[in-house]
Order: sequence, then structure tokens, then C-alpha cells
Amino acid sequence: MSVHYQDDHLTLHHGDALIVLSDIPSDSVNCIVTSPPYFGLRNYGEKDQLGSEKTPEEYVEALTKVFKKAHRVLSPDGTLWLNLGDTYANNGRTASKNLLGIPWRVALSLQDTGWILRNDIIWEKPNAMPEPVKDRLTNRHEHLFLFSKSPTYWFDLDPIREPHTTQSDVIHWTKRKHEQSFLPENKQQANGVKGRVSGVAGYSEGGKNPGDIWKINTKPFAEAHFATMPPELAARCVLTGSHPGGTVLDPFSGAGTSGMAAIQNGRRYIGIDVSKKYLDLSLRTRLSQGAFNLYDASTKEPQ
Repeated sequence: MSVHYQDDHLTLHHGDALIVLSDIPSDSVNCIVTSPPYFGLRNYGEKDQLGSEKTPEEYVEALTKVFKKAHRVLSPDGTLWLNLGDTYANNGRTASKNLLGIPWRVALSLQDTGWILRNDIIWEKPNAMPEPVKDRLTNRHEHLFLFSKSPTYWFDLDPIREPHTTQSDVIHWTKRKHEQSFLPENKQQANGVKGRVSGVAGYSEGGKNPGDIWKINTKPFAEAHFATMPPELAARCVLTGSHPGGTVLDPFSGAGTSGMAAIQNGRRYIGIDVSKKYLDLSLRTRLSQGAFNLYDASTKEPQ
């Protein structure tokens, strides 16, 4: 296994994720936050790079193999947060212009290999770029799938709760709190979840559950020619899905956004990438920004 860089908080591996993951100990990471190369969209200049497969089926098979390996290294109470965009067909066996449904093909394949699919989160992009098309609507979202390894897993909503914004919110939850105060204690706990859970199911004085539509702007990254995950998106996943002081893994580390979110919020990070160029880029930029908190839970905005 080729260690590209290592210190007390950060380990970067240069190599194919499928190979590197084989050498990482079982149950050794608490959370996986990743956005793999999308199918047929970009050339990263690497031989046999993921995303360059000839068919959607080959792409899904390649990703599924990687996440089989990742399933082993994840702790029993760990989660996987998988961000994927879709692709339109322009050659091959599928008629041109077909939306291929890549994210859901991958999600269903992962289910078949033992992953538990818990949420399909829609990442809405308010500042999405216009598209020069006249025969369909502009794409303004991507999928973020939440998987768990076991029915019971670490999940902490507190850092990403949203304020109760209306008087009706307050009235509704005050009523629920009063009603549930008469329930036996074991019925007041959310099933199958570890972490800080309110004593009243669905209610927290700290705010409401943000739901499965996350409105987050894309963020430019001048150092790279490819699109990167917004830091706020990665931070939400890290804070909700990983233990404080735990270890976060990204098998497709790229610009290091998941790593930045992990380190700046008190987690260790293991990143894997087939490109030495992007590992160096991440060290020079995002992974060097570890002295500041990325996400302030009191404001619900990245700093």
C-alpha cells in the first residue's frame, strides 16, 4: 500500500481504491463520505480511471466492487454518504438523450451487496449553471445517498438541525412534547439510532430535522478543473455520521473536501486517490486549512 502522506490527523494513499482498501483493517473507520467520478463526464488523465467504462453496467459493477471493500473497513455502527450525479446517453446501446439513472442503478446494486439504504437526500443547487438545452428542464440537483452497515448506527442530528421558524412549528412540537410525556420511556427513543437523540421522538429544543432536501450552493474551486463537493455538504455528512474524534474515509479523495470537513471538525481522515496530482493539490489547498472550524452549528453555515 502506497502511503503518500501521513501525520497524526491525516493519511493519504496513492493508488487504486480497490487495491488500497484491501490493506485497510476491518471495522477501522467510522464514516465514509465520498463523491466518485461520475460516469462518462470527465477525463482525469489516469489509465483505467473510474468513470471511463464503456457502459453504465460496467461503471455500476466497478463502483459496487469498491464499496464491497469499503463495507468491510467500516465499523458496524458506521455510515456511508454517497454523492452521485446523473448522465445522459450519447452513444452505445442506449438511445441518445436518455437520462441513464446512474445514481439509482448504483444505489440498488449496493443494496444487493448488503448495504442498508436509509435516505435519498436531494442536494438542490440554487446557483446551478444554466444549460443550453431547449427540450428538457435544467438540472438543479444531485443525489446524496445515506447507507448504513447495520440497522443500528451512529447518527447525530444536533449539529445540522434547523431553527423552528414559525409559531406553528413551536405550537406543533409543544403539543407533541406534552402528548409524548405520557409514553413509556422506551417508546420515546428513536429506533435503531445511536448518538444524541431527543427524549421526544422528532422534537429537539435545538431545532427541527432538516429533512431530505438540502439547499446548498456549489462552490468554485479555482485550483481544479473538475467540479468539487461543496464544503458545507461534506461537513453535514461528517458531523451527522461520524463520532467526535472518529475516522472518516474517502476512497475517491480528489480535492480533499471530505478530508477538510473531517479534520476541521475534530476527526481523523483517510483519503485514497489514483491521481498523485490531486493528492498534492489537496495537501496544498483544502487539507492545509485545518486550523479553523468549517461548520458552526450555532449558525448552520460554513465559516
